[in-house]
Amino acid sequence: MTRYHRIAAQDLGRLGALSDGIFAVAMTLLVLELHVPAAQAWHERLLWSDGAVSAEEPVWHALTHVGPQFLICFLGFLTLGMFWIGQQTQLNLLARADRSLTWIHLMFLFGIAMVPFATALLGAFPQSRLALVVYWVDLLYLGLVQLASLRYASRAGLLAETTVPEDLRAIRDRIAIVQVLYAVSVALCPLSTYLSIGLIIALQVNSAVSPQIRPLNRF
Repeated sequence: MTRYHRIAAQDLGRLGALSDGIFAVAMTLLVLELHVPAAQAWHERLLWSDGAVSAEEPVWHALTHVGPQFLICFLGFLTLGMFWIGQQTQLNLLARADRSLTWIHLMFLFGIAMVPFATALLGAFPQSRLALVVYWVDLLYLGLVQLASLRYASRAGLLAETTVPEDLRAIRDRIAIVQVLYAVSVALCPLSTYLSIGLIIALQVNSAVSPQIRPLNRF
């Protein structure tokens, strides 16, 4: 069994392929949570209204209904995109994998698979502090597993020879800063859950855009 552990799960390519597949499915599930309200009642209303109701009115009603859900879906998509880039960055620093590192990344992918659920829960109950905390706990879990992966890879000698300490420090600092800002955003939920959600979205957009403005360019 010990010999098996030494030779198992060393293929970084397979790990990257599995990660891409799970990220792709999770991103697709986010969009599938967007549902247009049933239009049958509006069609009947149009038939009996003699033109008093505009044909555009049910569309505006549907957009108004889907709008908040779309915003939460956008938040989830940005979250997945940011963590996909983070995992890709770490995998690019590795020379090889081993069984333990692969299991760490599998636990990371479990958190990724939970993002659609946490996002759907927040979309259904955007005013609920508990739903927001559930979403944040998933974000915290993903950040901690990323840090654990980086630490293990460094201690187990799995990093490529070209990896320098500054690269590792930059990744750790970025994860830590973002997680602290997430926590601050969630801590404001007693004032308004919408404020917390808006701040988290702003953080995700900032991460995606990476403006050359200090200190925004640090995370």
